[in-house]
Amino acid sequence: MAVRELTFRIMRYNPDEPEKKPHLQDFHLTEEPGMSLFVVLNKLREEQDPTLRFDFVCRASICGSCGMLVNGKPTLACKTLTKDLPPVTTLLPLPVFKLLGDLSVDTGVWFRDMSLRTESWIHTDETFVPDAPEVRMDNELALKIYEAERCIECGCCIGGCATANIKSDFIGAAGVNRVARFMVDPRDKRTEREYFDVVGTEDGVFGCIGLMACDDNCPVGVPLRDQLAYVRRKMAVAGWHYQKV
Repeated sequence: MAVRELTFRIMRYNPDEPEKKPHLQDFHLTEEPGMSLFVVLNKLREEQDPTLRFDFVCRASICGSCGMLVNGKPTLACKTLTKDLPPVTTLLPLPVFKLLGDLSVDTGVWFRDMSLRTESWIHTDETFVPDAPEVRMDNELALKIYEAERCIECGCCIGGCATANIKSDFIGAAGVNRVARFMVDPRDKRTEREYFDVVGTEDGVFGCIGLMACDDNCPVGVPLRDQLAYVRRKMAVAGWHYQKV
């Protein structure tokens, strides 16, 4: 493989220095075999500019911390190999979320707010008995729940969502996926009307305009399109019944 000299055009901005406008800064690096953007960013910070800000934890596509725009596409830095990139690559922070600096954004506050709005916990009147044996769940149902639970909350689906970029209150595919997880869980005793009150609005499932960038950009392959269709269908029926009452 021929050795390439790569250029990374990275957005720089420090909110603590608002007088300095956001700008792009070029960094140059020699490509190495098997190099990922995770490795690139760490080398740049260690060898060229220690002030460069970005987020990472696991480097294994599990934590979701290193989400960013790579040539305009929301993805994970740790999962992106330089061999798949052109000689010049532009790196920008994910939109929608609060910018902490350079490529670092605060996804935690957004996801916490979404969890509270969608009431992301099991709703039941049953008394918890710690010594009771676990209730078995059949594999097919467990896999349906697991599909939604695979979300790593990286924010790529939100960063690429047209509605989320326009409406700050939109829960996005991540929120709809979270609702779908509890809808299929038999332990959750909420009625369709109760779910409708949570997600049956333009800030919820009916705010999606159907571009499906969320499904295209999910780095771990959560079936967001299917989850959206499932929840929207259930909420459309619930809304019809709701209006007749």
